Amino acid sequence: MKRELILLAGTKETERALKEQLQSVFGELIDITSYACDEGIPMYFTNKLIVYSSALIAPEVKEYIDFGSCTIIKARRTVNYEYIDRIFELPPGKKILYVNDFIETAQEAVSTLKRLGIDHVDYIPYSPTGDYPRQIDIAISPGETASIPPSVPNKIDIGVRLIDLNTIMKIIYHFQLSEQLTFDITDRYTRKIIELSQKLGAINRRAKTLNKFLNKVVDGVNDGILAFQEDGEITVFNEVLERMVGITANHAKGKKLNRVFKNIELNHFLTSQHDEDQQYFTLRQQNVMVYRFRLKAEGVIVATFKDMEETIEMEKVRKRELQRIGYIAKYTFDSILGKSAIINETKMIAKKLAQSELPVLIYGETGTGKELFSSAMHNDSSRKNSPYLAVNCSALPEDLLESELFGYEDGAFTGAKKGGKKGLFEQADGGTLFLDEIGDISLKLQARLLRVLQEMEIRRIGGNKNIPVDVRIIAATNRDLQSLIIEGTFREDLYHRLKVLSLQLPSLRDRSEDIPLLIENFLRMEHSKITTIDGAVLDALKKAPWSGNIRELKNTLLYMITVAEQNWLTIHQLPKNDYNFIEKEHTKGTFSLPSISMSKTGEYVNILTALVEFFEEGKRASRQKIYSSLQRTSTPLSVQQIRTRLNELKDLGYVMIQRGRVGTEITPEGVTWLNNNEEKVLTIR
Repeated sequence: MKRELILLAGTKETERALKEQLQSVFGELIDITSYACDEGIPMYFTNKLIVYSSALIAPEVKEYIDFGSCTIIKARRTVNYEYIDRIFELPPGKKILYVNDFIETAQEAVSTLKRLGIDHVDYIPYSPTGDYPRQIDIAISPGETASIPPSVPNKIDIGVRLIDLNTIMKIIYHFQLSEQLTFDITDRYTRKIIELSQKLGAINRRAKTLNKFLNKVVDGVNDGILAFQEDGEITVFNEVLERMVGITANHAKGKKLNRVFKNIELNHFLTSQHDEDQQYFTLRQQNVMVYRFRLKAEGVIVATFKDMEETIEMEKVRKRELQRIGYIAKYTFDSILGKSAIINETKMIAKKLAQSELPVLIYGETGTGKELFSSAMHNDSSRKNSPYLAVNCSALPEDLLESELFGYEDGAFTGAKKGGKKGLFEQADGGTLFLDEIGDISLKLQARLLRVLQEMEIRRIGGNKNIPVDVRIIAATNRDLQSLIIEGTFREDLYHRLKVLSLQLPSLRDRSEDIPLLIENFLRMEHSKITTIDGAVLDALKKAPWSGNIRELKNTLLYMITVAEQNWLTIHQLPKNDYNFIEKEHTKGTFSLPSISMSKTGEYVNILTALVEFFEEGKRASRQKIYSSLQRTSTPLSVQQIRTRLNELKDLGYVMIQRGRVGTEITPEGVTWLNNNEEKVLTIR
């Protein structure tokens, strides 16, 4: 005779979990069919054994059952042993919200847990229609986590409650199974309980092993470690702390703080209500920094005790660790691509210069890779494991650059960081400092830099003591420093200090045979779909003047990749407005003006416009006045940058720089250039 059982549950999740449980208990002895009220019951039942997941579903299913011919068993439910460890892990004495879809079900579940002795926490039954104490931060639910209030941060699923043994025995009795089958079924159920016991035993053993391991870890650190509960009971007291305070861990653990530490100020600090704080203390004639923080969820306060003398000794090691926060040289000589004779010769010279400790001055046009070579030289030197810092001298105003390079003391100026700040020279101690665009720094900073190179010591802004530093200087420029010396804008003594060793970088025009290799590398770095480049494109790229060198080549290639519709590049993708690819007519009596990058064009237009305005107003055009005027434009520049641009405009023949009361004036050629270019640049005033 076929044995058949109909299981009716409220939700699909409950139906699935209870069906799996019954199948694991009865195996093939009973054919189990299950339905969830949430999904609807498709038929009318007669002459069946029907098991309700809960008495609460009776009103929902009564119209589908012939009570005259069917037998009804209302299941009793118990905790899901597969998830019981999650309940045991709850902090003792904690208020826990027990959430279910009906308050009656939640109350019944809490009663079951207490009856089973799982009562180490304070359960508060809850259903979505009820209320609860707002300070509760942990909620558990048997598969109904969606019903947990959103304001409760910690939500724990303890699994759908399972059918208890009493209900299992009722099913056995209904089908009048043989004594042997009854033994087999109860053995299966008991085996599940034993597996649970073994699981909990394994968890306990792992916890003990982990605790031993953590104790070894805590004892192995260099700092004293203290942990205690909110009520002051000490739970962690490592070996280093034993030596610092002269108290054994066995004496301290389990006792209150005020019974172990007699230092009133220390006790007050440790029990402060602040979540995080640090303070100096003297313990047994030893200077100690105590850092305290709170673990809110665990209700634990942790404090670390750091020996300040040992910390000072570790300072040099810490400096090397500066690399981990970005003070590293990213490139090596392998990063410098090219097979041309001139680039190979340049790399060979740079490798030799890297072995020296003397300053290096790198010359090269913009975009030739000055920082690339500087980084590679650092990584090929004896300082490769020490910090590498770089700064663009033209990118910062004079005062900000000074504070960045030399640092400042507490209160040196308005807005100074409390406690002062180390400058780049101090941070690079033992390593390399790369000064890019060195030709743009002011005479004031040149004097300070000269002293560093002479004495190898610095003085912070607002400070009164000299700090020795061990730094190798690599400087770079795209300007003619000897011309600046003649003009009086660059110190000759500093020039000779920087140019002990020098390196001239080739322009891309001088190594055009490397362009195909550079293009191949750019395409690989961009993960480009381009597989073919027309020969006409390569010819055009090789013949281009490239005033911006490799950087400009890369930008051009990125443009072509973006506009390309297929997987190859043709002459049609070359930028239409790029002077590199515009054919110039050279006829008698005519000449082509020097090419100026779009980024500089806007700056030139704004400077020349300011000069015209000063001329019309009869005012003297000093660099300071130009600086003030440019602050209202889209291209504000520092005084140092203005000096650089004026010298460039002078070289182009667009301005005359005169000393004294006359100042700087625009030339007729400059007026012509301005008229031709001012409408090409959007200037916001």
